[in-house]
Amino acid sequence: MEETIPGTEAAQIPQQRGTSPLETAVRYAEERHWDVFPGTWLVAADGRQLCSCGASACAAPGAHPAREDWAAQATGSASAARRMWEQQPTASVLLPTGRTFDAVDVPETAGFLALARMERMELALGPVTLAPDRRMRFFVLPGAAVKVPELVRRLGWPPRTLDLGVLGEGAYVAAPPTRFGARGAVQWACRPTPANRWLPDVEELIPSLAYACGRER
Repeated sequence: MEETIPGTEAAQIPQQRGTSPLETAVRYAEERHWDVFPGTWLVAADGRQLCSCGASACAAPGAHPAREDWAAQATGSASAARRMWEQQPTASVLLPTGRTFDAVDVPETAGFLALARMERMELALGPVTLAPDRRMRFFVLPGAAVKVPELVRRLGWPPRTLDLGVLGEGAYVAAPPTRFGARGAVQWACRPTPANRWLPDVEELIPSLAYACGRER
């Protein structure tokens, strides 16, 4: 079954239901060849959903690395992913960036504006996540973190004036069906499909993303 997310600005986004973190992590590794690693998970206590890390004021409860060596733990092997999630089936599904993809990180409102603009321009998009922290992450070819500052400057924007970042080597994104405490789950604004297996270069998307973030200043 699918349901839609209320309150989105440019689209009604299908929400996956009934897919376990284990099954999803294995599919990401097997079908998309993405590296995956298990993060923290949610623990019920006194009627609340707390992070397994034990921090009462955790900024991303149930949705951040559980180990300091997470980068070395990440694997593209479906069988290794299955073994890791069998140890903790409710662990979040995290994807390291800077390997098979980077991710351009923008506010949700700017992301929907950019998506609408890209659709009108018939640009080829990669997967895009929408997280409960009201951020969208656009998957692009690796190397974007190095390119973006100069690309933004060429468009006439001082990079520090835009709420636009790039997650590259040493960072990660939370992937569906990861939950952020009581705030909800990460979802796909643009799902991974056979058609978007080949990711766009950040140069193709940055004009729309920079324009949208500029409108949000």
